[in-house]
Amino acid sequence: MSEIQGARPSDDIRPYGILIVDDEPAILESLEFTLGAEYRILTAQTGEEGLEILDQEEIALVISDQVMPGMSGVEFLEKVIERNPRAVRMILTGYADVSSLVRAINEGRIYRYIPKPWEPDELRINVRRALESFELISQNTRLTADLEDANERLRAENLYLRREVEGRYSFTEIIGDSPAMQRVFDVTQKVAETDATVLLAGETGTGKDLVARAIHYSGPRKDQRFVAQNCAALPDTLLESELFGHKRGAFTGAHADKKGLFEVADGGTIFLDEVAETEPGMQVRLLRVLQDGEIRPLGSSETINVDVRVVAATNRDLRREVEEGRFREDLYYRLRVVEITLPALCERRQDIPALAHHFLDKVSPRMGRKLAGFTNAAMDRLVAHDWRGNVRELENEIERIAALAGLEETIGVEMLSERIRGAKPSAVQSGADVVPLTDWDLNRSVDGLKRRMIIEAVRRDGSKTRAAERLGIPRQSLQKMMKRLEISDDDVKGG
Repeated sequence: MSEIQGARPSDDIRPYGILIVDDEPAILESLEFTLGAEYRILTAQTGEEGLEILDQEEIALVISDQVMPGMSGVEFLEKVIERNPRAVRMILTGYADVSSLVRAINEGRIYRYIPKPWEPDELRINVRRALESFELISQNTRLTADLEDANERLRAENLYLRREVEGRYSFTEIIGDSPAMQRVFDVTQKVAETDATVLLAGETGTGKDLVARAIHYSGPRKDQRFVAQNCAALPDTLLESELFGHKRGAFTGAHADKKGLFEVADGGTIFLDEVAETEPGMQVRLLRVLQDGEIRPLGSSETINVDVRVVAATNRDLRREVEEGRFREDLYYRLRVVEITLPALCERRQDIPALAHHFLDKVSPRMGRKLAGFTNAAMDRLVAHDWRGNVRELENEIERIAALAGLEETIGVEMLSERIRGAKPSAVQSGADVVPLTDWDLNRSVDGLKRRMIIEAVRRDGSKTRAAERLGIPRQSLQKMMKRLEISDDDVKGG
């Protein structure tokens, strides 16, 4: 017969501890002889002695006699449960002692009983299986603890990320002090507190996605999902599956059921960008969601109720799209419960300096740069440019500048793109359309005003001498000032 190998702990450093309690020294000696080669054996002749050992040693298995003077085996095992509930419990008993055995099973929760007399090999097998059970329970306990720790860390990380996202997409993170943007903020902050459907209108690159997220993360649904879909990015057949989902076999390639974004966003917000690009069939399905809160996945005959806030966006004139028959009028009115038009960047020029510095601070660390800012001349060019791509174009320009700049450098006119360098700073004006100061730094703002006044004076008089007379300064001072402010001959040409 092959040798019966004992169980070993998973770390295989120290053998399992087995506590044997019996009032007969001969039985203790026999059990220790049978098991001692494989395990660390500790013995006691009374339950009280056994409990003392249990408090001091790491015990994986307890073997106790049932009939002992003083504390019985069942009473002892009950106390073992209180002190070391993970320890496996076995009891020594005679076949005739049925009532004690039943009590031990019910109250001592024993793993197995060992009949007297026992077969050594059978005893070794039972002990090995008991300790394998102990090891499995121990591993499960450790895994459960590790899982709970991981879940706790995940909950903390999710809370941190949620707060970070809420902060990143709050209205305070949208740059804009111009009257046009303040009007936008007044409306969006009010509508964010409601569940109203919102239609965001404006040119490409004006920040409709950022405003949509700010509405969500500032509202009552901020703890739920925000999902976005550009309706122009997919043909209607794929867009329908993306938004409403599909059942397995609904079309070629549909190998499994798929939830649509409306179902994914249930309880939260869905952002439908470029909604004007949808075809009439898709517009009907969108109308049904807005009217009834129901969707039907492709290939399914059953509808699903969803509770989703809809924020839509378009760079087209939807009113004209309706008049020309390209967009459903009923859907248009469903979408524009609240309509917010985001101004083009050329309509909020006074925000350009703050936006430029914001993007520079954002991109410089990523590019490994420590850029000091912009010269007055460079900022004047940025303010004067038309920015047909709006904020997105400005951000791309600043990223390009940072990528090509030195490690520590102030951004001058020569570092701007050619199309930006060609922008002519506007002349000083009066009234509501005054080109704003460069920023809120007094010295920089004064330099910006000086620069515009000099350019306007030279343009009007066609001569630096006459311009100096008009400005009340010597011609030599004018030339030095033009050099310091980086005013070139091209700057003072008309046009």
